[in-house]
Amino acid sequence: MFVVTGATGNVGRVLVRILAEDGEQVTAVSRHAEGRPDGVRHFAADLADPQSLRPALDGARALFLLVAGEDPQGILDLARTAGVRRVVLLSSQGAGTRPEVYRHHVAFEEAVRRSGLDWTILRSGGLNSNTFAWAGTIRANRTAAAPFGDVGLPTVDPADVAEVAAAVLRGNGHAGSTYDLTGPAPVTPRQRATVIGEVLDTPVRFVEQSREEARAQMLAFMPEPVVEGTLAILGEPLPAEQRPSPAVEHLLGRAPRTFADWAARTAPAFR
Repeated sequence: MFVVTGATGNVGRVLVRILAEDGEQVTAVSRHAEGRPDGVRHFAADLADPQSLRPALDGARALFLLVAGEDPQGILDLARTAGVRRVVLLSSQGAGTRPEVYRHHVAFEEAVRRSGLDWTILRSGGLNSNTFAWAGTIRANRTAAAPFGDVGLPTVDPADVAEVAAAVLRGNGHAGSTYDLTGPAPVTPRQRATVIGEVLDTPVRFVEQSREEARAQMLAFMPEPVVEGTLAILGEPLPAEQRPSPAVEHLLGRAPRTFADWAARTAPAFR
């Protein structure tokens, strides 16, 4: 049985569906049950409270783990005691490129490496689904605002991340590996707005924010160190952050989906 934490999120929801449609036994774990496929066992739990995971882990052999809560060792000890043999951690590319900022992710990665389980770390680049932040203004007045309008990053489709996670959870030869997951090519915020306009068949006007405007907006829902790190990646990315990774193609045997693929699939959210 596979246990998927964050099962109603952009990656977890797809991962649960892939495993369930392939006939695997899946336990979906999230704070709320909305969005889980019919027939999938669900447990409400919070990673901030590792003990709340105990019933979900009963009978599990593999765990898909998010970076959440403050006690990764407690989660992993509980998983090992329950008989879990494999853990796949969804981390961030920033844990490798900017460890001084992404210390929370680094702490989870270090705990996974010393867990005694077969482990694999997936370091995701920025997710295309972050573009949902524009959905309200695009629906309301066909505008999208972001800083650094002409700086491109190879953002990744969350469905590709989920497919990689499914392959790693079920496959062999991945123990002890860390994979960076990106899209096929850098895409700028201005280009993303244009692509969404093409999908909607109506122009979307791009408004470039100043760094300070973006910072003030992000501080409403992100800690200050993460805001500063995120703005640094968005505005002055390191070469490793702009370089597409071959991992998705290597692991799935096909090229990663483009931003246009994602936009076409999610167009109803912007209409």
